Amino acid sequence: MRDTADVVWLVPNDWVSEKVLIAVTGLKPGTILRARKECWMVGREYVHVSPDGNPKPSSECMYNRKAVDAWVASMKNKQPG
Repeated sequence: MRDTADVVWLVPNDWVSEKVLIAVTGLKPGTILRARKECWMVGREYVHVSPDGNPKPSSECMYNRKAVDAWVASMKNKQPG
């Protein structure tokens, strides 16, 4: 008998769920929520999605990981101290 293990390498899409955004950026859920309410723009950093094609403000969000990375990078020169 032979034991084998399959390795699957997943590369995140440009638009990802909050769970994947947390995994690839290290941002915390509270940071994501606050940034979405205070800094990020709908259509740029995030979009609401719905299975019926008519998202509502309470619908699940998908996040543009590249735009979020750019937002994090923009803070490089705004560090305290």
